[in-house]
Amino acid sequence: MVSRMVNLFPYWKSKAEELGFKDVCFTDREKDGLNTVIRNFKPCILLMDCVFYRQSTPYMMKVLLDEFPNLNIAAVNMHDYSDELAMSLIINGVNSYVNKPDGMEEFMRGMKTVREGKKYISKSVQERIDMRDEYPLPANILTKRQNEVVLLICCGYREDEIAGNMHISKRTVNNHKLEIYRSLNVRNTIELFNAAHNIGLYDFTENVAAPKDFTVTPLPNKINNEKLKMKKKIKATNNVYGG
Repeated sequence: MVSRMVNLFPYWKSKAEELGFKDVCFTDREKDGLNTVIRNFKPCILLMDCVFYRQSTPYMMKVLLDEFPNLNIAAVNMHDYSDELAMSLIINGVNSYVNKPDGMEEFMRGMKTVREGKKYISKSVQERIDMRDEYPLPANILTKRQNEVVLLICCGYREDEIAGNMHISKRTVNNHKLEIYRSLNVRNTIELFNAAHNIGLYDFTENVAAPKDFTVTPLPNKINNEKLKMKKKIKATNNVYGG
């Protein structure tokens, strides 16, 4: 099982063994480290905590399945994970989704179904999938160019600045952004910033030079004018009251 709740590993190990899981191994390793664990242990089932990569867990499961196509992944929700993101897990190839908020009895039934090697999807998530006229597209693994766009966005570049820096059109930048947002399950640049950090696309210590035409808004002279107006206002008020 893959989770960041290291302090609860002994508890969940005993619970998993009660459910009939054998040779249970827990890890909090991620990305390449997790790949190494999978290669070494060759698990029959990989249980993944839904919030391991936060909103981009569906995308990272897509990346994992691209590396290990036959891996049987069951996502386990112990938190308040949204059904929309849970649906993305299934669309991206995760085999099962077990949801603790469904109630302990249903949760245990789901875990036993997964242990037997069968597919299980929480009822609320299955209903969300069934209500669609057509399934959403699974995430695409981000290209090298799209990773560059992510980095520039996280470093504060605007769309026209990204286009100039990468020598592509602004329309191409927008197309990359749409695909990035869809694949990473983000809705705005703030969510993208957090997602990029969580999955290792961007580090807070990244240092990318500002664009050549970088300017501060509001302009410094405007700030100075506003300060000057405020000083005059304060002076006039003091004169009125004899300050």
